[in-house]
Amino acid sequence: MASDHGTPAAFIDAFDAVLSDLDGVVYAGPHAIPGAPEALQGLASRGVRLGYVTNNASRSTAEVAAHLRELGAPAADDDVVSSAQAGADLLAQRVPAGSRVLVTGSSALAEEVERRGLVPVQSADDGPVAVIQGFSPDVSWRELAEASYAVASGALWIATNTDLTIPQARGIAPGNGSLVNAVRAASGKEPLVAGKPEAPLFLAAAERLGAERPVVVGDRLDTDILGGNRAGFATAAVLTGVDTKETILAARTAERPTFILATLADLYEPYPAPEAVDGGWRAGGSAAKVEGGSIRITGSPEDVNAWRAACAAWWEAHPEADRETVPELVWEN
Repeated sequence: MASDHGTPAAFIDAFDAVLSDLDGVVYAGPHAIPGAPEALQGLASRGVRLGYVTNNASRSTAEVAAHLRELGAPAADDDVVSSAQAGADLLAQRVPAGSRVLVTGSSALAEEVERRGLVPVQSADDGPVAVIQGFSPDVSWRELAEASYAVASGALWIATNTDLTIPQARGIAPGNGSLVNAVRAASGKEPLVAGKPEAPLFLAAAERLGAERPVVVGDRLDTDILGGNRAGFATAAVLTGVDTKETILAARTAERPTFILATLADLYEPYPAPEAVDGGWRAGGSAAKVEGGSIRITGSPEDVNAWRAACAAWWEAHPEADRETVPELVWEN
């Protein structure tokens, strides 16, 4: 693709909106990922809308937007669509107004439940007809136990998300999915999941922005990319969070991104789409060819184009993978 002036167009020029994840894309813990706020600031001048789609239900959307503004990223309160909202919406569809709901998570999640005419409670002894479970760093064993008692007794169980991990400034920490697993193990039940990787969260965000050609940008294959793919949108995996070049290459078909970006700064660079050449694939100055269970790659492991070519080659050879497939890599500089 080229611009009107004959120069290669920037990647972002093909889209009218960015649906961005937060943890691992914009920030890690309380701190911005270097260059991320600046990259997001540039979207408006190109006529590209920006929305944030997050599985983190520990804070209200207003609090998330305020944090983003503190970091220098553009954000109005309505620009944030959260799994807490999606979970509360799902609850309201399933139980009558005025029903008691055991909330395992943050005060922000309890507020979303209240806004939909439901009554938050904290104990299985309060007779809840449903349990909603969302992430909070302050969730205790006692709260998980109360959720387990209620779920085992037949209460409807909704999880805002099932992310097993969450990026923090000090590293990768247990996420809501790990806490959900504790209740699953104790109750023997399975929750309904409201947020990523289900499509409605992404569809709601695109509708809110009036977007027709959005791209979903995220760092996790099992939530951001899978959910964006399920919604039918273009997806871009960014290498600043949980998933890596290696895990993207090995991804099962449903979790393969349309694009791979090193950082959000790549939004403004031309994207060298892989091309089939001489029985292999080329991207930029790098090339890759599958040989049995290995990939022979001409390029540098530090060059994202080498991985773009490798993914194109490996995925062509394994178009229907329902599990991860890990090739041997042979590098030729």
